[in-house]
Amino acid sequence: MTVQVRCLSFRQPYAGLVLDGVKTVESRWRPLLAPLENQTLAIHIAQRDWEGDEWRAVLNGPLGMNRAQIQAVLESGDRFGRGVVAGLVDVGTTWLCPAFLQGEELQRLESSAVLIGLHEKHLTNLSNPRWLKEPLRSRGGRDLWTVEIAAELLP
Repeated sequence: MTVQVRCLSFRQPYAGLVLDGVKTVESRWRPLLAPLENQTLAIHIAQRDWEGDEWRAVLNGPLGMNRAQIQAVLESGDRFGRGVVAGLVDVGTTWLCPAFLQGEELQRLESSAVLIGLHEKHLTNLSNPRWLKEPLRSRGGRDLWTVEIAAELLP
Protein backbone atom coordinates (compact mmCIF):
# COMPACT_ATOMS: atom_id res chain seq x y z
CA MET A 1 0.00 0.00 0.00
CA THR A 2 1.20 3.52 -0.79
CA VAL A 3 0.15 7.02 0.18
CA GLN A 4 0.14 9.93 -2.28
CA VAL A 5 1.45 13.17 -0.81
CA ARG A 6 2.28 16.56 -2.29
CA CYS A 7 6.04 17.17 -2.12
CA LEU A 8 8.34 20.20 -2.07
CA SER A 9 12.10 20.23 -2.48
CA PHE A 10 14.20 22.08 0.09
CA ARG A 11 17.91 22.83 -0.09
CA GLN A 12 20.08 22.02 2.89
CA PRO A 13 20.31 23.01 5.65
CA TYR A 14 16.62 23.99 5.45
CA ALA A 15 15.26 20.48 4.75
CA GLY A 16 16.93 19.15 7.88
CA LEU A 17 15.95 22.20 9.93
CA VAL A 18 12.29 21.64 8.97
CA LEU A 19 12.37 17.92 9.76
CA ASP A 20 14.17 18.50 13.06
CA GLY A 21 11.55 21.07 14.09
CA VAL A 22 13.95 24.04 14.18
CA LYS A 23 12.35 25.79 11.17
CA THR A 24 8.60 26.12 11.74
CA VAL A 25 7.81 28.84 9.18
CA GLU A 26 8.44 28.49 5.43
CA SER A 27 8.84 31.64 3.32
CA ARG A 28 8.15 31.96 -0.41
CA TRP A 29 7.67 34.88 -2.77
CA ARG A 30 4.23 33.53 -3.67
CA PRO A 31 1.60 31.61 -1.66
CA LEU A 32 2.72 28.19 -2.92
CA LEU A 33 1.66 26.27 0.19
CA ALA A 34 -1.67 28.04 0.81
CA PRO A 35 -3.76 25.35 -0.99
CA LEU A 36 -2.20 22.68 1.28
CA GLU A 37 -3.44 24.16 4.56
CA ASN A 38 -4.33 21.34 7.01
CA GLN A 39 -2.66 18.76 4.75
CA THR A 40 0.60 16.83 4.95
CA LEU A 41 3.59 17.83 2.83
CA ALA A 42 6.50 15.52 1.96
CA ILE A 43 9.96 17.09 2.31
CA HIS A 44 12.46 16.35 -0.47
CA ILE A 45 16.15 17.09 0.13
CA ALA A 46 17.63 18.80 -2.91
CA GLN A 47 21.08 17.98 -4.27
CA ARG A 48 22.33 21.55 -3.85
CA ASP A 49 22.84 23.62 -0.73
CA TRP A 50 21.17 26.93 0.02
CA GLU A 51 23.31 29.79 -1.25
CA GLY A 52 24.17 32.12 1.60
CA ASP A 53 24.53 31.55 5.30
CA GLU A 54 21.97 33.86 6.91
CA TRP A 55 20.60 30.68 8.51
CA ARG A 56 23.84 30.39 10.49
CA ALA A 57 23.43 33.95 11.81
CA VAL A 58 19.90 33.11 13.02
CA LEU A 59 21.02 29.84 14.65
CA ASN A 60 23.96 31.63 16.33
CA GLY A 61 22.04 34.78 17.24
CA PRO A 62 18.34 34.69 18.11
CA LEU A 63 18.19 30.89 18.53
CA GLY A 64 21.34 30.92 20.68
CA MET A 65 22.91 27.73 19.32
CA ASN A 66 26.63 27.17 19.84
CA ARG A 67 28.97 25.66 17.23
CA ALA A 68 28.49 22.09 18.53
CA GLN A 69 24.68 22.40 18.50
CA ILE A 70 24.74 23.80 14.96
CA GLN A 71 27.04 20.96 13.81
CA ALA A 72 24.71 18.39 15.42
CA VAL A 73 21.62 19.78 13.70
CA LEU A 74 23.46 19.90 10.34
CA GLU A 75 24.58 16.27 10.71
CA SER A 76 21.05 15.21 11.68
CA GLY A 77 19.67 16.91 8.57
CA ASP A 78 22.13 15.04 6.36
CA ARG A 79 21.36 11.57 7.77
CA PHE A 80 19.58 10.43 4.57
CA GLY A 81 21.80 12.22 2.06
CA ARG A 82 20.53 14.15 -0.95
CA GLY A 83 18.01 13.52 -3.70
CA VAL A 84 15.53 11.82 -1.37
CA VAL A 85 12.12 12.32 0.15
CA ALA A 86 13.09 12.32 3.82
CA GLY A 87 10.02 13.16 5.86
CA LEU A 88 6.65 14.75 6.35
CA VAL A 89 5.34 17.96 7.88
CA ASP A 90 1.86 19.36 8.45
CA VAL A 91 1.01 22.60 6.65
CA GLY A 92 -0.74 25.42 8.51
CA THR A 93 -1.92 28.90 7.64
CA THR A 94 -0.22 31.03 4.97
CA TRP A 95 -0.11 34.82 5.28
CA LEU A 96 1.77 37.76 3.80
CA CYS A 97 4.47 39.31 6.00
CA PRO A 98 3.80 43.07 6.07
CA ALA A 99 6.46 45.39 4.67
CA PHE A 100 6.37 47.49 7.85
CA LEU A 101 6.81 44.66 10.39
CA GLN A 102 9.73 45.19 12.77
CA GLY A 103 10.91 44.66 16.32
CA GLU A 104 10.18 41.57 18.39
CA GLU A 105 7.48 40.22 16.07
CA LEU A 106 9.81 40.31 13.04
CA GLN A 107 12.66 38.75 15.04
CA ARG A 108 10.33 35.97 16.23
CA LEU A 109 9.28 35.21 12.64
CA GLU A 110 12.88 35.30 11.38
CA SER A 111 13.85 32.87 14.16
CA SER A 112 10.97 30.55 13.19
CA ALA A 113 11.88 30.78 9.49
CA VAL A 114 15.65 30.63 10.18
CA LEU A 115 15.94 33.39 7.60
CA ILE A 116 16.40 37.14 7.60
CA GLY A 117 14.43 39.43 5.29
CA LEU A 118 10.84 38.18 5.35
CA HIS A 119 9.10 41.42 4.39
CA GLU A 120 6.46 40.93 1.68
CA LYS A 121 7.05 37.16 1.55
CA HIS A 122 4.31 34.57 1.98
CA LEU A 123 4.86 32.73 5.25
CA THR A 124 3.41 29.32 6.10
CA ASN A 125 3.33 27.61 9.48
CA LEU A 126 4.80 24.09 9.51
CA SER A 127 4.24 21.64 12.38
CA ASN A 128 4.53 18.00 13.41
CA PRO A 129 7.75 17.23 11.51
CA ARG A 130 8.68 13.56 11.21
CA TRP A 131 11.42 11.65 9.40
CA LEU A 132 10.50 8.66 7.25
CA LYS A 133 11.84 5.32 8.52
CA GLU A 134 14.07 5.22 5.43
CA PRO A 135 14.72 7.71 2.62
CA LEU A 136 12.81 7.42 -0.64
CA ARG A 137 15.02 8.13 -3.69
CA SER A 138 13.35 10.72 -5.87
CA ARG A 139 14.27 13.38 -8.37
CA GLY A 140 13.36 16.85 -7.24
CA GLY A 141 10.76 18.91 -9.00
CA ARG A 142 9.92 22.53 -9.45
CA ASP A 143 7.25 23.82 -7.09
CA LEU A 144 4.92 21.09 -5.83
CA TRP A 145 4.63 17.58 -7.22
CA THR A 146 3.07 14.33 -6.02
CA VAL A 147 5.10 11.47 -4.59
CA GLU A 148 4.01 7.96 -3.61
CA ILE A 149 5.35 6.76 -0.28
CA ALA A 150 5.13 3.10 0.72
CA ALA A 151 3.20 2.65 3.97
CA GLU A 152 6.14 0.81 5.58
CA LEU A 153 8.27 3.98 5.27
CA LEU A 154 5.78 6.12 7.16
CA PRO A 155 6.77 7.11 10.70
